[in-house]
Amino acid sequence: MQVFSYLFQLYRMAIGLRRFGAIRALSRIELVPAWGPRLLRGLTFYVPRRRSLPECDGERLAMALAGMGPAYIKLGQTLATRPDLVGRPIAEGLTTLQDRLPAFAFAKAKATVEEQLGHTLGDLFSYFEEDAVAAASIAQVHKAELKDGRKVAVKILRPDIEKRFTRDLALFDWLAALGERNSAEARRLRLLQVCDKIRETVLREMDLRLEAAAAAELSDNMSGEPGYRIPSVEWELTARRVMTLEWVDGIRVSDAAALEKAGHDMKALGTTIVQVFLKQALRDGFFHADLHQGNLIIEPSGTIAAVDFGIMGRLTKVERRFLAEILYGFIRRDYDRVAEVHFDAGFVPHGESLEEFSQAMRAIADPIMDLPVEEISAGKLLAQLFATTERFKMQTQPQLLLLQRTMVMAEGMALHLHPQSNMWQISEPVIEQWVRSNLSPEIQLADAINQLPRLIERLPSRLERWLADEQNPAPPQPVEPPLTPKPNSVWPFAFGLIVGALLLKILTY
Repeated sequence: MQVFSYLFQLYRMAIGLRRFGAIRALSRIELVPAWGPRLLRGLTFYVPRRRSLPECDGERLAMALAGMGPAYIKLGQTLATRPDLVGRPIAEGLTTLQDRLPAFAFAKAKATVEEQLGHTLGDLFSYFEEDAVAAASIAQVHKAELKDGRKVAVKILRPDIEKRFTRDLALFDWLAALGERNSAEARRLRLLQVCDKIRETVLREMDLRLEAAAAAELSDNMSGEPGYRIPSVEWELTARRVMTLEWVDGIRVSDAAALEKAGHDMKALGTTIVQVFLKQALRDGFFHADLHQGNLIIEPSGTIAAVDFGIMGRLTKVERRFLAEILYGFIRRDYDRVAEVHFDAGFVPHGESLEEFSQAMRAIADPIMDLPVEEISAGKLLAQLFATTERFKMQTQPQLLLLQRTMVMAEGMALHLHPQSNMWQISEPVIEQWVRSNLSPEIQLADAINQLPRLIERLPSRLERWLADEQNPAPPQPVEPPLTPKPNSVWPFAFGLIVGALLLKILTY
């Protein structure tokens, strides 16, 4: 019975894709079987398409997903970080996906705040604006004023959002499992892990206490950083479904004309955005990973205030070193070192050729690095870098794809503010400083000495485990047979779609 529910959801998805002319986008994704788009067109031939649609297939797909609801928006935002999965043109189109949705009723917002905080709005605030100032897939924001006169932004989760996501994520899991059972390529791309990543992100966003903690941690890390700040958290007015932050007055980065009219230094703003992101990623290993133009506000003083901390990225020290060394290697055109870093990090399987990988790095970088300064894009270079995963049998690194997406967004904002911005020139001082501070022989020796007591402390337990493993070796694991598509496995699925379509037509006749 559950399968029929999934098929009905799929048919509704097909209708949404047809309305926005997005079925063609699916045919451009290599993972989608050729019969899939043809079947969808046949089942939805009677559905009229909207007028004035964009030419870009990725943007049409983004519009269709936005119309389907919150979980599909998150799916699209996740797929935007996977050009290896959907292709670079579709991934670039999906980066335009903004989760702007209609606001839910004020009565429900009021009930949530009062239930979560244990007091009436009148007890907590001297003023609470009924109309939401922003509404996204997970929550919406209201402007309010505290009893002491301070203005705040109150973020409130949507009612029943957990139930909607649970239903839609179950469908995604079913489709991913179906794909991995029938496609070796789907298995290599780890579709179930994509679903797990969506689930992990959504569950974190549905507890606003975690978002508040992320804002506080980022604020601690960036304290003292000129020209950038994080609004303070009102912890006594924050709970699982409600978060209260200091209100920020200013102009959003998206409104470049208003920023220029207000007299802001556009080039300096773009430089600060990029360099702050790199400091967060390299120095702290904790970065704001939702850098679209609506999430950065320029205050009258020129200070950049960041908001919305539901999506954050973390990098281990090893990953930070990997990032710094490959970027530094590209800046210096030391492609042998770039290749060595990939092999040292274990991202390239044993047996692959270091020299061929270095040659591939040169083929990626040289055409880009020889362009005029204003046309060099670090984001495009990283996108091509991570696209080499299939050729060298590299497993996708989700944390690095999130990093790449955020870097592309940071670079895009710098170009939006100042079209002559150059990512390499902006990045070089931050990367060089990190390399000098972390990769010099003296620093590496000091790190080794500092780690020595911990290694000595762990040595007895590691020896015990090693001896135990030697005395009781694990039984040999059965060799998994090669994955081969089942020739008839698509027919029950296709038949189910057709039956679902007929049922829907009968019910709506």
